[in-house]
Amino acid sequence: MLSKEALDTLFTNARTHNAWLDKPVTDAQLQEIYDLMKWGSTSANCSPARIVFVRSDAEKQKLLGCVSQGNFEKTKAAPVTAIIGMDMEFFEKLPQLFPHADARSWFVGNQANIDATAFRNSSLQGAYFMLAARAVGLDCGPMSGFDADKLNAAFFAGTTVKVNFICNLGYGDAQQLFPRSPRLSFDEACKIV
Repeated sequence: MLSKEALDTLFTNARTHNAWLDKPVTDAQLQEIYDLMKWGSTSANCSPARIVFVRSDAEKQKLLGCVSQGNFEKTKAAPVTAIIGMDMEFFEKLPQLFPHADARSWFVGNQANIDATAFRNSSLQGAYFMLAARAVGLDCGPMSGFDADKLNAAFFAGTTVKVNFICNLGYGDAQQLFPRSPRLSFDEACKIV
């Protein structure tokens, strides 16, 4: 069992941050996040997530042109924004990632299965990504408010990748957190049968 401190870092005290301290995020930290998150389970080890870490001023300006008004300032202030994408041809990597079966054949020509698998598993990987970021000492601000078509054109043109969601990364300013929102109780959300 993880220590209470570790559980607090990953879950209990983890918050969605909207304000950021002026403290850089290093390339080594971004590498470490990926090197942790990649071990999270996906169906048939399909691993469809692809990540673009946006840090430079020029790329940040492209990103800001894609986000909603409500996400503009917090994204502008974040040291890094991760675009969590999903490779819609993830199945082409299955001979490498799932070599003990012909898993590629499960997807070729089955767009509904491709779409569902890419979205479900890149979302799982996005959650692993946030846990990994918290584990290495960073805070997260995941968001949905963006124009997917504009973002795909700006960052994934000419590729088989589409955006799933975006996540600001850095050292959050705890002084500017909103009060914590309530959660459903076990009995409201769960059933043991």
